[in-house]
Amino acid sequence: MNTAVTNTINPSLDLSHFSARQLKDALNRIENKKNEERDAYKKLVAETIPKALSRLHETSEMMRNAKTETFQLFETILDLKNQVYGFKEKQMSHTFSNDKEEITIGYRINEGWDDTVTIGIEKVQNYISSLSTSKETASLVKIVFNLLKGNLKGSRVLELQKLTKEFNNEEFTDGVEIIASSFKPIRSSWFIEASRIDENGVRTNIPLSMSSVDFLQGYAFNFFNQQNEQSHAA
Repeated sequence: MNTAVTNTINPSLDLSHFSARQLKDALNRIENKKNEERDAYKKLVAETIPKALSRLHETSEMMRNAKTETFQLFETILDLKNQVYGFKEKQMSHTFSNDKEEITIGYRINEGWDDTVTIGIEKVQNYISSLSTSKETASLVKIVFNLLKGNLKGSRVLELQKLTKEFNNEEFTDGVEIIASSFKPIRSSWFIEASRIDENGVRTNIPLSMSSVDFLQGYAFNFFNQQNEQSHAA
């Protein structure tokens, strides 16, 4: 007598007791169950995304409002500062503090250069390479090559400009001027940094971005840890 084939086929089961039709039906049921489970997973993902996105959107709006309000508050204070001290500062950030808190507002920049920067660098390098390696010039040559090494930064241009007096050479000075004029900084973002100060003067930053905000106490997202453990065990 044939036993009914279930949705899972036991490897130790003697399949010779079942007809081809029974085996086919069992495989179809297994396949259908797998497809149903995958469809259920996709449905769950589709239902979860809007819930998470809605909460994230609300949080984003709250952060945007808080950022705008903070800048508005300190814009008034900066205007008052200019009036009281009779001087308008030209700086990228401003820090305000009392005994227990500190807030910094400002903007960051991405350093950029136009296409003429390579011409200036080559002129400077050509002159430096032409110098004899005497003790008098060796240290200056090393300083210049270090300044030009890697990604060029605006602060290094100031150092190069100081060295034009040391070398007193037209080609070197022209190269440095070309580099300086090619500097095209771009404002990237407005930021707020805030911290609390304890009785010992130790500052604790208040996280203001998704990457720096911790999970609620008692919650830990361990999925990636489990995944790594499984990979190492395999």
